[in-house]
Amino acid sequence: MAENRILWLVTLVTFYVAPFALTLAAAPADQTVAGEIAGKVAFEGAPPKATPIVMAKDPVCSASHDEPVYAEDGAVNSNGTLPNVFIYVKEGAEKYNFPVPNTPVTLDQRGCMYRPHVLGIITGQELRIVSSDPTTHNIHPQPKDNREWNQSQPPGAAALLKKFARPEIMIPVKCNQHPWMHAYIGVTRNPFYAVTGNEGTFVLKGLPSGEYTLAAWTATFGTQEQKVTIKPGESTTANFTFKAQ
Repeated sequence: MAENRILWLVTLVTFYVAPFALTLAAAPADQTVAGEIAGKVAFEGAPPKATPIVMAKDPVCSASHDEPVYAEDGAVNSNGTLPNVFIYVKEGAEKYNFPVPNTPVTLDQRGCMYRPHVLGIITGQELRIVSSDPTTHNIHPQPKDNREWNQSQPPGAAALLKKFARPEIMIPVKCNQHPWMHAYIGVTRNPFYAVTGNEGTFVLKGLPSGEYTLAAWTATFGTQEQKVTIKPGESTTANFTFKAQ
């Protein structure tokens, strides 16, 4: 009888009290002691040869481009930096809690390409998938830690609304109709992420003072990490350099 009561108490603590205690342990981020991380992602060596995309399989896709289209993975900016690098705080923000944004993140299918090619989203935040193309697409994320799904979207169809329950870096997305279409989704527990563009730069604002592990993910050149220290009201520089493989 006593053993059953002890087992019942352990179960009660495990399923009810423990999650509540974890919630209390995470505090809101104090913006009065916030700083930022700013940096650039450089590339050394000979850039990979650009891979042309052939869209002849679907005349609608071919007709949507007047100039040649190239694969975005492995691209290098003209200033020697990298685009489409997912920068995020990997460690150090666990002690804070962050509200899930009400605004969804949009993934568009335009010109039979995913726009953007790399994007970030917070666990529980809504992903809104739309299509600007007059052809049918088939959106197929392939996560390892989240639920996999595969859904077609014909021309003029309503937006698809999805969410990811667990953090995951990165989730590849493909289109089963158009094999050249690829995107990557970085799912995080905090809002401190960015994607580099044509200048290869990034800024992460609003980080409470403290020590963090910053990570930079690329689809072609691997992933790097570095430790950074944030001081109140200051901007910390964190640069990355990837090399040809």
